[in-house]
Amino acid sequence: MTVAVGGKIKALRMLRGLTQKELADRCELSKGFISQLESDQAAPSLETLGDILDVLGISMSDFFSNEDDETVIYKSDDMFDKVSENGCKTTWLVTTAQAHAMEPIMLTIPSGESSEPDTPHTGEEFGFVTSGSVYLYIGLRKYKLKKGDAFYFKADKEHYISNAGKTSATVLWVSTPPTF
Repeated sequence: MTVAVGGKIKALRMLRGLTQKELADRCELSKGFISQLESDQAAPSLETLGDILDVLGISMSDFFSNEDDETVIYKSDDMFDKVSENGCKTTWLVTTAQAHAMEPIMLTIPSGESSEPDTPHTGEEFGFVTSGSVYLYIGLRKYKLKKGDAFYFKADKEHYISNAGKTSATVLWVSTPPTF
């Protein structure tokens, strides 16, 4: 049985609303080590893993349990929000998305603001505007969308969204593979 330790630690960290630096500080580790651990480029000793799991509030046995039941329902209490300096709010709707093929988020953008540009990567992007109006930028192209409109594209060019309206805009955005 193979256990993706890094992905599980990342999912738990995000579920608890911690940054890599906050987790590192609480475990007396470096942010770089946590980053390497989450991307499975490093492996913790059992003692270090125990310290990390203590901070994340999960026992070693629960962490390594082989539950046959796949999580299907994600409640609002399970979701994780991050607000950027410009007021854009990203809500991770499925906190274990890094272990899956898709990563759905809800992006709320204040009037006049933009999401962070996403660099070209493999995969595809889908979005649905649930409120407001936005501009979608893909490479050198610009598209205007309003509530009820959707988009779908290959993510091989830089892309981002800006709010085109006078009120906050909200977009359900799904990336495959997970990149948010």
